[in-house]
Amino acid sequence: MTPAPSEVGSTADSAAGSFQPPAAPAAETAAMPTVEIVLPVHNEERALPGCVRTLHAYLLDHLPFPWRISVADNASTDQTLRVARWLASELPGVNVLHLDRKGRGLALRRAWATSDADIVAYMDVDLSTGLDGLLPLLAPLASGHSDMAIGSRLAPGARTVRGPRRELVSRCYNALLRYGLGARFSDAQCGFKAARAQVVRPLLAVTRDDAWFFDTELLVLAEHNGLRIHEVPVDWVEDVDSRVNVVRTALDDLKGMWRMTRLKASGSADVVLPRRAGPSAAHPDAVLAPARRRAVLTWEVACFVAIGVVSTAGQALLYWLLRSWWPAITANLVSLVVLTVLNTEANRRLTFRGSTVGAGRAHLGAGALFTVGYSVTSAAVLLFQRVEPDASHAAETLVLAAASVLVTAVRFVVLRTAVFRRRPAASDEGESS
Repeated sequence: MTPAPSEVGSTADSAAGSFQPPAAPAAETAAMPTVEIVLPVHNEERALPGCVRTLHAYLLDHLPFPWRISVADNASTDQTLRVARWLASELPGVNVLHLDRKGRGLALRRAWATSDADIVAYMDVDLSTGLDGLLPLLAPLASGHSDMAIGSRLAPGARTVRGPRRELVSRCYNALLRYGLGARFSDAQCGFKAARAQVVRPLLAVTRDDAWFFDTELLVLAEHNGLRIHEVPVDWVEDVDSRVNVVRTALDDLKGMWRMTRLKASGSADVVLPRRAGPSAAHPDAVLAPARRRAVLTWEVACFVAIGVVSTAGQALLYWLLRSWWPAITANLVSLVVLTVLNTEANRRLTFRGSTVGAGRAHLGAGALFTVGYSVTSAAVLLFQRVEPDASHAAETLVLAAASVLVTAVRFVVLRTAVFRRRPAASDEGESS
């Protein structure tokens, strides 16, 4: 695939970017996978020459694959593009890609999507990650063992030098990914990654972030769709001249995490990928269907629990307020009716949004559970009053809340299996046929 004219600086830029062969016989070189390493840059006129020359020299001496360096300039306002073109004219195997819009994620998506290499990679222009990790990063992709490879500053064996503030933000963010999105990789934001071009292109079509969350987005999509991700412990030294706003980037990442949660739950994160080579290859649908079902169930449980907590607290509060004027049975009835309607509508719109059941039938079906809920909670309150006749209204409220938790668990099972019917996913239909 050839880059669009608006994305490439000039015709000379493309000509300068042919793959550089390693020191190997021609027949052997022809069978090797080609590698393109992208350097996304924005206003890096000072750092760029040293970075490109260092990387170029390292690749000449150490990389056993045909390679190319692509400087992806995303809307620099200084002399970065001019410096990049000068380097491309001087150093064989250096290419320049120019975009009119800013964004590291945008630059990587364009560069990787238009690359004709077998393996695409990228690293930050500050070369914070030691280059000795490059071959271990590429080797599992070249052998076909893995689909993506990432450098990790948190993996066992990694050696990292950075300030306590950035260390804390990084560890908290990756912990959120593990516990919030179920991610199994250890470090989402290390600027040292590679992938097999054949499998990463379909994922690129689904990514939306143009900035720093692009890395996380791509990894979450890859893991969700069953790709094998290899982690390499790296040596990493923080660039003290870094212009990344860590706090702002972290907030943007939290927004991105919420978007990815919804994307996985809706099934929009499912991507049809090429078959894996070898006898153990499985059809993509065999991976997509279980992955989607797990994601949907995780979303439904988390969302239902959150709505249930709010509903239980709301019912308890309303009961406590009404109990000052009405008997326990009446206060419980009114509070339960109000919160049941609100709870059902919230679950219809958020938890079971893939259901084909309309609002009327949803409320009718949920209303059938009202009798069970009312009976259980009222019986709990009445029994408590008989055992503790002098108990306060606050104590009654606690008993009511505990009974509501039991009712909520039963409601989830019944609502999911009997009331709300979900549209079958294409992968599910293919699996059952």
